[in-house]
Amino acid sequence: MPAVDKLLLEEALQDSPQTRSLLSVFEEDAGTLTDYTNQLLQAMQRVYGAQNEMCLATQQLSKQLLAYEKQNFALGKGDEEVISTLHYFSKVVDELNVLHTELAKQLADTMVLPIIQFREKDLTEVSTLKDLFGLASHEHDLSMAKYSRLPKKKENEKVKTEVGKEVAAARRKQHLSSLQYYCALNALQYRKRMAMMEPMIGFAHGQINFFKKGAEMFSKHMDSFLSSVADMVQSIQVELEAEAEKMRVSQQEFLSVDESVYTPDSDVAAPQINRNLIQKAGYLNLRNKTGLVTTTWERLYFFTQGGNLMCQPRGAVAGGLIQDLDNCSVMAVDCEDRRYCFQITTPNGKSGIILQAESRKENEEWICAINNISRQIYLTDNPEAVAIKLNQTALQAVTPITSFGKKQESSCPSQNLKNSEMENENDKTVPKATASLPEAEELIAPGTPIQFDIVLPATEFLDQNRGSRRTNPFGETEDESFPEAEDSLLQQMFIVRFLGSMAVKTDSTTEVIYEAMRQVLAARAIHNIFRMTESHLMVTSQSLRLIDPQTQVSRANFELTSVTQFAAHQENKRLVGFVIRIPESTGEESLSTYIFESNSEGEKICYAINLGKEIIAVQKDPEALAQLMLSIPLTNDGKYVLLNDQPDDNDGNPSEHRGAESEA
Repeated sequence: MPAVDKLLLEEALQDSPQTRSLLSVFEEDAGTLTDYTNQLLQAMQRVYGAQNEMCLATQQLSKQLLAYEKQNFALGKGDEEVISTLHYFSKVVDELNVLHTELAKQLADTMVLPIIQFREKDLTEVSTLKDLFGLASHEHDLSMAKYSRLPKKKENEKVKTEVGKEVAAARRKQHLSSLQYYCALNALQYRKRMAMMEPMIGFAHGQINFFKKGAEMFSKHMDSFLSSVADMVQSIQVELEAEAEKMRVSQQEFLSVDESVYTPDSDVAAPQINRNLIQKAGYLNLRNKTGLVTTTWERLYFFTQGGNLMCQPRGAVAGGLIQDLDNCSVMAVDCEDRRYCFQITTPNGKSGIILQAESRKENEEWICAINNISRQIYLTDNPEAVAIKLNQTALQAVTPITSFGKKQESSCPSQNLKNSEMENENDKTVPKATASLPEAEELIAPGTPIQFDIVLPATEFLDQNRGSRRTNPFGETEDESFPEAEDSLLQQMFIVRFLGSMAVKTDSTTEVIYEAMRQVLAARAIHNIFRMTESHLMVTSQSLRLIDPQTQVSRANFELTSVTQFAAHQENKRLVGFVIRIPESTGEESLSTYIFESNSEGEKICYAINLGKEIIAVQKDPEALAQLMLSIPLTNDGKYVLLNDQPDDNDGNPSEHRGAESEA
């Protein structure tokens, strides 16, 4: 007999859309078989009841036997022998049409009863298991939805444990019901063949035993044919028993696994994370906005295909494109008090989709996989080796280096302000070349801690920069706004993301900024830190301000005179940093380097800072100031163009962000 299509029991726990799609084919086949079985039973009952019209009834039965070939079973593979056998039986029924006698008792025992037992036992069992599987799946979906809504607060650990156990119980129940349902559908493919043949064997034997002319009509070749059909049914029965035993053993093995298989986020402390993935698949919760302030979360099956993120709902034949991952960025985010959320951002800086994983391991593996795909590693000849090499390079990046490699001369306006000299009042400052590149230990002390977020509010930054103030005896409060921004000759807005800051030992060279960039990025890669704080960097002729884009509250404010070094990365044009000299209460001064990633080129930020410092340098000389401002070209609407590039409009709203232009 040809092989029988089967549902794989090992796919029951994963419950992927592909498995559900294959399951629907088996269910369609079972439904078709149920309809056909009912029709066949009606035909046999007509034969049994039509004592006076047996000739017509057997003719109808013959036609119904021929109709098996036209049923278009979804899993009709291997039915050719059944079809040919039924065709032969149809001819026999036509011959017996004129020789019918009373066969009520024998027909009831050998023809009608087996098909009734098949319908009442096997088909009803499949229908019942289908309902149980649907209920278990629904309970699992409800428990997963409840689990996904768990907050991150520590005081809810008891609730989290109870919900985790509830998810595990629901997942085990679904796994058990799916295994039983799959086994029943697999066995049905064998029982279907037997159920179609056994009644006809009984019918044929009844005709032979009860017809006087049976011996003349049924020759020896008919006996041999019936014997071969019986042997075929017996062989199918043997295959069914062997397959049933095999499925029983497999079912026991699958159910004997550790409880952690059913428990989400079972290893929170130290999950085994694979950071070299170039493809990933699994269920995630997708955040959808349903209104101005309302959102919904939908649990869908996601998978990567090349450089694309695909989504496939349950019951769908194929997945659809959700997001192009080439050159995108991904970071962990806090969203609606849900755990394990991450956001995919498009290359132009616009926020993309927000997804939620069910565990810390899944969350970090998805972030690593999307990061690897965004670098287009999948286009290389050996993407796995390239991903491993890149991650090993990131691990090695945190080890101290003995010296800097020779860097190319930068054309940016980054200045060594302490060693530069003004050639004349109209010329720009030119930094003196250093004789040799310093060692890494001379720039940053080994083991210097790195701060990955700006946590101080605006008032604390103001207090740091303002120093001690005399208290107003009349009870009047100081205006917390920044009126100097309105009176400043330069106002430049950039969208930046804070990467980190650290204390440095010197500000005599821009190499300290490059070393800080290297250590900050390497530390983020090692510790898997993807969250970044987005801010608006306002460059004026008096200060640098970091503004919260949502509340418009200043997160930090640095006097422009305290900026002693600034530079953009020579290869990654979007990286920029500057060194701040801050006076301490002890009378000494501390140096800190701040590293940012900008939506625009870092050269533009450096140019704006350099222009602001030039304005400060000539502000007391009105003629020099006027000559400096006249040297900057104007646009048609009276704005100063700081660079030859076109103005950046990162948010598509020129009235909110001025890009590379400023007003005087």
